[in-house]
Amino acid sequence: MELYVNTSKVFVRPIYKPLARDIIEKNHYSGRLSSCRHPLGIFYKTDNQHEFFDETEEKLIGVIAYGFPVGRRVLGSIFSEDILETKNILELTRLFVHDGYGKNIESHVISLSFKWLKIYAPNVKVLVSYADPEQQHDGAIYQATNWIYQGCGDFQLAPTYSLKLKEDDEWMHSRSVYSKFGSADPKKLVKAIGHTFWLKKEASKHRYIYFLGSKSEKKKFRKLMKHPEMKYPKNYKHKIEIKKIEVDDIKWEN
Repeated sequence: MELYVNTSKVFVRPIYKPLARDIIEKNHYSGRLSSCRHPLGIFYKTDNQHEFFDETEEKLIGVIAYGFPVGRRVLGSIFSEDILETKNILELTRLFVHDGYGKNIESHVISLSFKWLKIYAPNVKVLVSYADPEQQHDGAIYQATNWIYQGCGDFQLAPTYSLKLKEDDEWMHSRSVYSKFGSADPKKLVKAIGHTFWLKKEASKHRYIYFLGSKSEKKKFRKLMKHPEMKYPKNYKHKIEIKKIEVDDIKWEN
């Protein structure tokens, strides 16, 4: 049985963004580091004595990264009133820790990052993060650190689709689809592409939020939440929907 993490040996501190990107690209399932304002290295104090200094060695074992949310309307989807600005919210965009450093290390790292943000980014009042059902994630690490669960898709304005131009191609993510064709609307894609293609409806992600403000601020934030707090999901199953779109097929059922 895996032992719990030795919390006295784990800490976080800022690292250079290129280093964080390298770790994420090589180890995270997404293969990319998205929006990143604060790249924090996850370090582990080993039992080995440093070769030159009178202290034990530290090993970089992972990365936790926060960045500004990609969606411009995120704050508006969280609160019923305009009480905060973009500078007051960050998204937990990436978290990776190598195996072998103890059970529950991810949730402990998230807790450490809260403390770091309160000291070095005190203007940040709200955190948001997402768990991807397509990766069999339901947000267990957020549940362990007491984030507020907002549901799966209730805040999403419209469905999104991954695309393949050929049946044997890799799936192109909806963000890349929009960047390449200027729209993610299936009907408009028919005209833009002009030949048969494949669409896969992307899973609506589980959204979690966390408040970092004072007690009075947290009370106010909860009062103005647009969506109610929901029970944590357990063993959520995502049904994959794929459709072949012919050139003359301009209909799509959401």
